[in-house]
Amino acid sequence: MRRREFITLVGGTAIAWPLVVRAQQTGRLPTVGFLGADASVWGPWTAAFVGRLRELGWIEGRTIAIEYRWTEGHSERNAEFAAEFVRLKVDVIVTFGTAVPAVQRATAVIPVVFAIAQDPIGGGLVTNLAHPGGNVTGLSSQATDVAGKRLQLLREVMPRLRRLAIMVDFNAPQSVLEMGEVQAAARALGIEVAPLAIHRAEDIAPAFDALNAKADALYVVISALTNSNGTRIITLALNARLPTIFNTRNFVQAGGLMSYGPNYSAQFRHTAEYVDKILRGTKPGDLPVEQPTKFDLAINLTTAKALGLDISPSLQQRADEVIE
Repeated sequence: MRRREFITLVGGTAIAWPLVVRAQQTGRLPTVGFLGADASVWGPWTAAFVGRLRELGWIEGRTIAIEYRWTEGHSERNAEFAAEFVRLKVDVIVTFGTAVPAVQRATAVIPVVFAIAQDPIGGGLVTNLAHPGGNVTGLSSQATDVAGKRLQLLREVMPRLRRLAIMVDFNAPQSVLEMGEVQAAARALGIEVAPLAIHRAEDIAPAFDALNAKADALYVVISALTNSNGTRIITLALNARLPTIFNTRNFVQAGGLMSYGPNYSAQFRHTAEYVDKILRGTKPGDLPVEQPTKFDLAINLTTAKALGLDISPSLQQRADEVIE
């Protein structure tokens, strides 16, 4: 081997050296069990995760293996896939907040990193953000005023907003917690709230029918179920001429009106850094749960025009992404 090739090889794999040695001894690569909601929706976030791993020296198929599993809106699959990861003896599990309880029931040993979770303490994922302890840590999307901020932005576009529908997956405890935050923020602003409870994809269309034009706008609480059925929700909302607000920009890119929330691609890149530290020996319980410091605003002007809404120049200037 030429000297230059040797230096490149060592430099690219040095940080993974302890696990590479172990992999040689056991005949297997360090393995990540990646449990997500929807392969299509999560595509950009998964790419961000894998890209950051590569920058850290973990190259999929060469120095690390990733086992992908997708629930596609079926919450019962969380337990099924968690049990499968335990059988596969993966080295770390990456997932989302709603799936963590099922993973915790399956293993108290394998490190678990959640890339997104609305309320890690309220949802029972950890007992302390700074010192989570146990085998679970990750990144929170929680911010005490974020629900109120979304409603303020919506009211900026709709000054006469009086009645708000909230679509909530009642199978997801963290989504129910967010609904409570939205209801509290709405009361403070004098906005009447109409919850739309769903438990499965088949409940979405009837929920809109039951609304019967009794709302001025729709707030969608993100969960695995709403993620997997985003296009359907947006289409039904547009047919009902309901402005929508979400917490991630991919829904706005698909035709939703607005979103305000953390940059999920950045969250997944940071998740890769957690995985890197764990694979190099750091205990998950010693890694603090971090919260986002920046929130992105996205607006779809085409949707606004279709709904007859005027987006002020000042709001457009404050937006991180404007779709025309």
